[in-house]
Amino acid sequence: MRRLAPRPLALALERSRRELAPLTTLARAQETWSEVAGPAVAAESEPVSERGGVVTIACSSAVWAQELELLAPDLLDRLTAALGGPDGPAHVVRLRFVATGHRRS
Repeated sequence: MRRLAPRPLALALERSRRELAPLTTLARAQETWSEVAGPAVAAESEPVSERGGVVTIACSSAVWAQELELLAPDLLDRLTAALGGPDGPAHVVRLRFVATGHRRS
């Protein structure tokens, strides 16, 4: 009998993480935010709540909140696409940006 080489634990953990992750709009937005916004923007902001299709993004400063407000149409389009399109299970109609002093760790 031939033994298979050990598989990396990271593969099993990633599969388990995906299976156990909540399927809420907020959880899905948080999971895809770095990809949607890019690393520089994601370092200064993070989705923190969702209600009625409005996702609130906490920003590290008022300057970031204002800048992201200007980029909102593009960010909304990219987030909607990442969540499965306008008819997908996680429908986002608007992004709201607030300055909280939040910095992603």
